[in-house]
Amino acid sequence: MSLIHAIAILSILVTAFSYINYRYIRLPDSVGLVVMALILSFSLEIMGGLGFAMEGYAALLLKSVNFNQTVLHGMLGFLLFAAALHVNLNDLAQQRWSVLLLATLGVVLSTFITGALLWLALSAVDIRLPLLYCLIFGALISPTDPIAVLSILKSIGAPKNLKMLIAGEALFNDGVAVVMFLILLGVATGGADITVGEVTLMFLKEALGGALFGLAAGGMAFWMLKGLDHYPLAIMITLALVTGGYALAEILHLSAPIAMVVAGLLIGNYGRVLIMTKSTRRHLDIFWELVDEILNAVLFVLIGLEVLMVAYTWGHLIASLIAILVVMLARFISVGLSMGLVRGVQRFTPNAVKILTWGGLRGGVSVALALALPPGPQRDLILCITYAVVAFSIVVQGLTIGKLLARE
Repeated sequence: MSLIHAIAILSILVTAFSYINYRYIRLPDSVGLVVMALILSFSLEIMGGLGFAMEGYAALLLKSVNFNQTVLHGMLGFLLFAAALHVNLNDLAQQRWSVLLLATLGVVLSTFITGALLWLALSAVDIRLPLLYCLIFGALISPTDPIAVLSILKSIGAPKNLKMLIAGEALFNDGVAVVMFLILLGVATGGADITVGEVTLMFLKEALGGALFGLAAGGMAFWMLKGLDHYPLAIMITLALVTGGYALAEILHLSAPIAMVVAGLLIGNYGRVLIMTKSTRRHLDIFWELVDEILNAVLFVLIGLEVLMVAYTWGHLIASLIAILVVMLARFISVGLSMGLVRGVQRFTPNAVKILTWGGLRGGVSVALALALPPGPQRDLILCITYAVVAFSIVVQGLTIGKLLARE
């Protein structure tokens, strides 16, 4: 299937699902699109079992799109920049210590707690997954997905400080998780002997280097936008910032996601307010809101369709149920420990740990990282349990987080 045909089919599906959800179902966009795509996927599987090999065409569509490349090296930069563009830096600064700990220590704790608990639980039911691969799963599933989280936050009435804490953590924790994932994967596949010093250096280069690069790239765009009263050119400058900045950050082995978050915060908080005319600002906001909505819709439909690429067995289903419980428990422990360190200097809303635990949604980033694993039985099992956790997170947690907030 050619790329243009894949894009055509995908755009038709996204439009149809979005229309049905808006007119009839009225679920949050992320939940509604994933649910309908899942229903389509399961329907195609059933038709395949009856002799109508329709799932083969859907598999061709997914192979043409290449979920891993599309998300990690395509859509993610646009979505992070668009999200950061409308985050108030002053509000974020008020939550800086909590965001910092949740996005760093929280991810590290969650990686090791998830990996250890999963290894013990799977061993108890005689499902073999080496400890190192359990830790790899812990690394790829620990970061809350900014795309899923921010999509849900738009539709629930959470207190502003809690929204900012959840959003801030989701925007910044990808860099730490990817570093952890790459280190553990390097050890598992190459037997690399990596020291603590090398890990620290890699983290500093990726995370801090990415932030500094984002500041420099955003600063250059800021300078170009200064005094510019021509909104088509302003939009082109921000597009070049995202596409060129993300690609160059990857070439330099810096954290491209963190770079786009920092650049988005800079342009959103200073560029839009200080140097843009009202007309330019309005058109820029409309453009990036449209990009955000369209790419979000495409991503959630792809997540729902991706189940066609997952080959479940009874053992995989049991492991998936275990993984969902383990991930939730590890999230609760890591959030509680991280936030406990700053309770003396920052106040939280009642039951903040419980809300952050249930509101820590996983999404396309985790699936994309799982798909990046080398072929083998470990990959098959990890992909299955990753998909189960992500689907549970978006559908079940996404549908109920608003009710949990209303009760608190």
